Amino acid sequence: MKNETSQKSGQVSESGQEVKSGIVFLKGHRVILRPIMESDLPTIVRWINDPRVRQYIKTIFPVTEAGEREWLASLAKKSDKDVVVAIEVDGKAIGNMGIHRINWKDRTATTGAIIGEVEYWGKGYGTDAKMVLLDYAFNTLNLRKLMSHVYAFNERSLAYSLRCGYKVEARLRKQRFVNGRYYDEIILGLFKKDWLKAKKAYDAKQKKRS
Repeated sequence: MKNETSQKSGQVSESGQEVKSGIVFLKGHRVILRPIMESDLPTIVRWINDPRVRQYIKTIFPVTEAGEREWLASLAKKSDKDVVVAIEVDGKAIGNMGIHRINWKDRTATTGAIIGEVEYWGKGYGTDAKMVLLDYAFNTLNLRKLMSHVYAFNERSLAYSLRCGYKVEARLRKQRFVNGRYYDEIILGLFKKDWLKAKKAYDAKQKKRS
């Protein structure tokens, strides 16, 4: 499990990444996960208002910085239900990722992510971020099962979820209306034993890269 640590602004983490924010909550092979800060809000607003990004999430109305500031403040009020972090690569925030609707009785939750910087799509950063977040979910929060929802046309998201060990549990036919069409929504589930198998294969692959 990745250690929680903090760095001075401009330093380089143990994994070789520049840490612009000065904060490291979790470290992967290629990314850093840290709390979202108010200085991130203009970037987040740009991401969500970008049609290329917005088509993959449920937001359909224009998003403002004031609205996102309220959302950020609300996270502190429900910290036992949602854990949301920024994904940082080489000192740059490229997306957000979270564990949502944590049910402490059943020990279940739902995961979600957005890579807002389109030039970082398809390069493995989402997989790395999800692997370290799942480590935190299973080995720190002691969650038992995680769920994820994917639009059927979002092939990248589906592929990286499967690489992380998720299994398809259900398919809701023509559930979501996006870009003038109805699409299926795929529901995935993940248990720790399946994630551990995926993590072992992923870590071995990253070791060969380094």
